[in-house]
Amino acid sequence: MNKATALLASGLLLSSLAGVASAITLDGTAEAGYGAAIVTQTVGTGFGDSNLGVVDYANGSELDGVYASISGGTLYLLLAGNVESNYNKLEVYFDTKAGGQNVLRADNPNVDFDGLNRQSGLKFDAGFSPDYYITFGGGYDGSGYRLFANYAELATGGGGAGYYLGSNTAVTNAPLGGGTNPDNIGITINNSNTAGVNGSGGGASSGAGVTTGAEFAIPLSAIGNPSGCFTVCAFINGSGHDYLANQVLGGLPVGTGNLGDPHNVDFSQIAGNQYFSVCGQATPTHTTTWGQLKSSYR
Repeated sequence: MNKATALLASGLLLSSLAGVASAITLDGTAEAGYGAAIVTQTVGTGFGDSNLGVVDYANGSELDGVYASISGGTLYLLLAGNVESNYNKLEVYFDTKAGGQNVLRADNPNVDFDGLNRQSGLKFDAGFSPDYYITFGGGYDGSGYRLFANYAELATGGGGAGYYLGSNTAVTNAPLGGGTNPDNIGITINNSNTAGVNGSGGGASSGAGVTTGAEFAIPLSAIGNPSGCFTVCAFINGSGHDYLANQVLGGLPVGTGNLGDPHNVDFSQIAGNQYFSVCGQATPTHTTTWGQLKSSYR
């Protein structure tokens, strides 16, 4: 390939990536700019199958799949499904650099009424040691639906920074308000899903086709500025961060019920990888029964 052709190809690639960024709006829906889901849920939820069909309130929680894209220094992440509006928690852990905590310590930052430390003892898969954590739960705050989000670093030796990011409503690209958010992380939700997995509590089911849920716009500066591939674990937890559902991405084996108290959960003893990979512009690959995932650059 000559230099002119190479420069043209490079320009077309950059233009394509810019098009991806412009096509993604923080509104709780995976637009075409995301491409296909990179991992899909295979087990029915043990936390209720929401049937309300409205964008804010949900009467069940499920994680049906993952959409991800990185562009312009920002990770766009859509976790399809529902987060019940009884302040159940969506917990998201990011392994982006050396170090981290393969087993959650009990001396991490006090965020969300010490909800992170309520999960101390939780052991991840051998290949996963998260460095950062984002969580939110939502419900009625006296005037309508509102979600409340928190963030923490997971320093290898404990401690680290942690803070309340702020609150937001459903289906909005408005900034989180009322908290400390130096990296301008964005979060919203569209809870209207009534498809996806069923309420079988671990029976075989499929989250394929769901394109609404919890959406994040996370500047890479907030998660250590990863320059290559990194891994993420997401799951539904109880309102007090005290009871893990069976809705985990990457997934759990078919037949797995709710996992219970985080202190006693050991993902390394469960078949498959309970995390997924994001590598630049993520591309879909096959999904195993246990939700194992690898993704690569386009």
